[in-house]
Amino acid sequence: MKLSEFIALPEDHKRLTVFKESVAIAKRELPDKLVFLFQLNEYYIEAFCCCKTNEVLEYRVFFNTEQLAPYLEDIRIDQLLN
Repeated sequence: MKLSEFIALPEDHKRLTVFKESVAIAKRELPDKLVFLFQLNEYYIEAFCCCKTNEVLEYRVFFNTEQLAPYLEDIRIDQLLN
């Protein structure tokens, strides 16, 4: 599925596509949200979820690896350097 096709999907179809066709990569915490990172083909999808209700509030999609920075900061490489 192309990025433009995913963006055009209704919310319920986005949810099914993310959970059935993508690969979960990482998660990060914001003050009131959990953000899950998925990869689907050549692009990434962030699912912003409410901590209280576990409801998906928003999907954000991107293909630029610069936007992976918040996730890369949490990866510990100290052991690899020793």
